[in-house]
Amino acid sequence: MKGAVGPESALGGIPDGLRTPLLDEFNKLARHYRESRWEPAELNGGKLCEIVYTILKGHVDSAFPPAPAKPGNMVDACKALESAHNFPRAIRIQIPRMLVALYEIRNNRNVGHVGADIDPNHMDATVVYGLARWVLSELVRIFHSISPEDATAVVDALTEREIPLLWRIGERTRVLGTQLSAKHKTLVLLYGSAGAVSARDIASSIDYKNVSQLRQKVLRPAHDEDLLDFDMKADTALLSPIGARFVEQNIPLKL
Repeated sequence: MKGAVGPESALGGIPDGLRTPLLDEFNKLARHYRESRWEPAELNGGKLCEIVYTILKGHVDSAFPPAPAKPGNMVDACKALESAHNFPRAIRIQIPRMLVALYEIRNNRNVGHVGADIDPNHMDATVVYGLARWVLSELVRIFHSISPEDATAVVDALTEREIPLLWRIGERTRVLGTQLSAKHKTLVLLYGSAGAVSARDIASSIDYKNVSQLRQKVLRPAHDEDLLDFDMKADTALLSPIGARFVEQNIPLKL
């Protein structure tokens, strides 16, 4: 995938009145999940279902409503989409059935109502977050006409990570926290960035004076530990899944 892809491009076929609530709700879900707030994360999953259903229905009807609307019966509404035979299976069956599963967790796992048979928990929230990411990736794939792999990368880029250690100053980002090592500052910066970051920008953000030494003493060793991918030809670093987990488990992201 070449070049940065923003929300307007990735989901350009969806009007702003639906695209903005979709991304807002997904980012709330992602933030609550990262903060181990299982119940809010699962509630966000339910709201996301309603927005996505509105998008699918508007797409099938060739008439998007100005704002999301909750169907009277989510299961029946999603089932009705199966009759839209001129549309891809993802629109008619696959995404709607994922929405039904998400909505079931929201309604009947003690999230939206008391008295269900299990309390909100990490396992359920993980399912909700994973399904939500898959649904958003499918929408990006469909409305941006790209591969599933590229769609997943776009979703990663669209996911906001609010980290108090990152201080945005115009076009520049500074990593705060005098107690952090250069390695940890680099990982925090990459964790909060949408995509790869150049070595020079990393050096500027973490106040590392010598870019050559940064490459040699920080980026290359972190690459060897699988914490990031250091592309020497492009001179950029990209956080790996192992690196993201390392940040979440080992670096306090609040001052």
